[in-house]
Amino acid sequence: MSDLEMPAKTHGVGVFLELRKRLQTGLLIVGKDVAKNPADVAVTGGDSSLHIRTPRGELSLTLPTGVTLEQGSCIPTPAGEASGEELHFRLRISVTRSPDEEASDSVMETLRAKETYCFYCQGCMTRLLEDRVFKRVLPLPNGNWNAIVDDWCCHPDPFAGKLLPRAEDCLLGDTFLLLNRDGSCEQTLTDEVSPVGSEDSQDSKKTCRRVALVSCKSCSSVLGEAVAPETLKLYITQVVVEPAVGDREPEASLNRSLYVERTLAARLLGLSSSMSTFHFSVQTPDGKAFLLLWLLNSDSITATVPETRVGGERSISSPALHTPSPRAARALKLLYTNCSHTGAEQKDIVTSWEVNAIGHPVVLPLTVCEELLQVMDDSNSTLPASMRCMRSYEERSAAVATCQVFVKQQTSAAR
Repeated sequence: MSDLEMPAKTHGVGVFLELRKRLQTGLLIVGKDVAKNPADVAVTGGDSSLHIRTPRGELSLTLPTGVTLEQGSCIPTPAGEASGEELHFRLRISVTRSPDEEASDSVMETLRAKETYCFYCQGCMTRLLEDRVFKRVLPLPNGNWNAIVDDWCCHPDPFAGKLLPRAEDCLLGDTFLLLNRDGSCEQTLTDEVSPVGSEDSQDSKKTCRRVALVSCKSCSSVLGEAVAPETLKLYITQVVVEPAVGDREPEASLNRSLYVERTLAARLLGLSSSMSTFHFSVQTPDGKAFLLLWLLNSDSITATVPETRVGGERSISSPALHTPSPRAARALKLLYTNCSHTGAEQKDIVTSWEVNAIGHPVVLPLTVCEELLQVMDDSNSTLPASMRCMRSYEERSAAVATCQVFVKQQTSAAR
């Protein structure tokens, strides 16, 4: 356990569940305010459901399709230092693969050439651009390609100029899109020059620079940057991209915290799969590390039920991320640390990652970095006390947005 400062806001956890689909195992934690002894807890399974009987009453959790409990497999296990507050159980599950499991609605995975797309502001769902049909949708080099260009070339950097899209191109960065302006931009977007970085920074190599921030004219949300007079850089957390289908109106904007979590979870999973990397450095546009993330696994299914709700609901099947109706949901398992922490352990971790170039850079606007940290802290605070910290990293889970059924699911961190 580490001496990290924990979020001040914590919640009494009544029941916590983590299932691992690949290992076909699970961990169930029951708070001792719900049950005093292992004999007070009985766990049975149904068709994609889990039933937990305690002195407070029976709790029924709906599991993803194809996931069922192996009857009689739930047994008590030592809780270690948490034995005074928690009961721990291990169990086994059987998993039938779902055909929709690998689907993704991430904008990076779904954008295709020769198809028509609409672009909306995520904050107010105002249409930002005219409908677009791209002749080419091309990936940009990964985020740290400039740092290793000297290893490729024995002469001056031939890639020193900006990589900009042609008139009907869409270029995909790790966390942004590059595309050209159109005639509607004058009515929907505003530009404002703003400094990035600090003039009094201790790092003399990172001088203050000025960028042209692009904002939504309707709600003033910052959407990205104008990297050239006719080129927009739009962050995937700030815009909604949907296929243009007839006269269909856009769906209502998602809860902001849920959208940030869901979008970045899908992106981390995509980067991890395509690049075989599990360490990420969330950075601001000036290259300053804000969060360090370590992706442990992507096959967890988690549910957190507050102590006050155990016995208060007969079925938990349709929760939302920040509402009191939790349910079992697919999740990424992450360790994370805040780079602004002043503890010696945190400073050593940040320095080690920077010196050894650990962590694929994930660049986001400062406000989005702050939103992501808040989402993580809020989720971390809902975990059992025994699972909030591990080896100087705080733990949490982020919902995997592989299909619409997970849009409103609550997420929890896992060990």
